[in-house]
Amino acid sequence: MLASRDTEPSLDAAGKEGGHVRVRTSRWVRVSAGVAVAVGVGLAGYLPAAPVASAQTDTVAAGGRLYRGKGDCQACHGWAGDGRKMNLQMPDGANLRESTLTREQLVFVIKCGLPGRQMPAYDRRAYVDDRCLGRTRADLDRMGLQLFDPPATLQNREVERLADFLMAKVIGQGPLNRQKCIDFWGEEVAVCRNEFPD
Repeated sequence: MLASRDTEPSLDAAGKEGGHVRVRTSRWVRVSAGVAVAVGVGLAGYLPAAPVASAQTDTVAAGGRLYRGKGDCQACHGWAGDGRKMNLQMPDGANLRESTLTREQLVFVIKCGLPGRQMPAYDRRAYVDDRCLGRTRADLDRMGLQLFDPPATLQNREVERLADFLMAKVIGQGPLNRQKCIDFWGEEVAVCRNEFPD
């Protein structure tokens, strides 16, 4: 015979406390549920962390591709983020390796740019509405602040990936050496051997 269990007192049909609802659950169902919870909790400590680490590594790598590709950040900030620009026709970018920006500040600067300082806004809606310090393009014009167009706008998830890359590989990392160069690229590439010979 299946074992049953009464529930706590509940309201009866008239809405008065004191009625009981009899719920029949089999011992097998209760034991199965308990085993499932125990197994889930027990395995939590044994599951490999690789998927999380891999996802973080993939996010940083995707941010690096945005830095060098779609965002073309290296044109002004240099391939290593050290301010040695790759395109002499582009404005001088800050040396991000010496930056003390927080991640939140970095995301804001990427999205809203720095009007009057040659840093473009990568958010396509920047200064169209009030998301960037409550200012619009008309406000910037009135203030005499020029805002450069980016090579491409970035979606929010792309901005987040770019920020992940910069925080992991560039911001506050100090001057490059051969080991930092290899870490930056993920392998020893020609630029590491050429700029930092043994």
